Amino acid sequence: MSAIHPPTARLWWKQPIDRVEGTWIAIAFLWCLIMFFMMPYWHITGKQNLSNEAYRTSPEAFSKKAQDMVDKHTVRTDTDQNIPVVHPPAGSDVYLIARLWAWWPVLELEQGKSYRLHLSAMDYMHGFSLQPANINLQVIPGYEMVVTVTPNQTGKFSIICNEYCGIGHHKMVSNLYVVNK
Repeated sequence: MSAIHPPTARLWWKQPIDRVEGTWIAIAFLWCLIMFFMMPYWHITGKQNLSNEAYRTSPEAFSKKAQDMVDKHTVRTDTDQNIPVVHPPAGSDVYLIARLWAWWPVLELEQGKSYRLHLSAMDYMHGFSLQPANINLQVIPGYEMVVTVTPNQTGKFSIICNEYCGIGHHKMVSNLYVVNK
């Protein structure tokens, strides 16, 4: 039998398996089992996946929470984007809104302090990607995603949308500042 000519016996699956082919099937099956059991192991020991919570919400309710936080904790306006920069106290709930085609507000967090970051979309599904930390979450309308974050280095980090959300998707970029107080 060759790849050019059709098999003489039409029931090719009833033909005996060659020894080399059987070896490769066994290696592939063994590798699949190893990877299957390594995934939960990596999740538990590697702390690579964020443990998050999700709650149902409405865009109006989430927007009100975010606006209340902005009213209380605004420290300045980001000159690049003309968006308020919020510096909430350590340990507090921090709200970030995703909407066409912006993140609102800009956050300023303290190094070494924990915050509960609440994310929600007002219109379409967006993707929250914090670079270069490589934190990725889906931000879905009608849901409030909550993640506990503790920044461990200072600097200016980029927040980008990594789910295509329309024609202005490429402009959906914001900043997150981590300061040492």
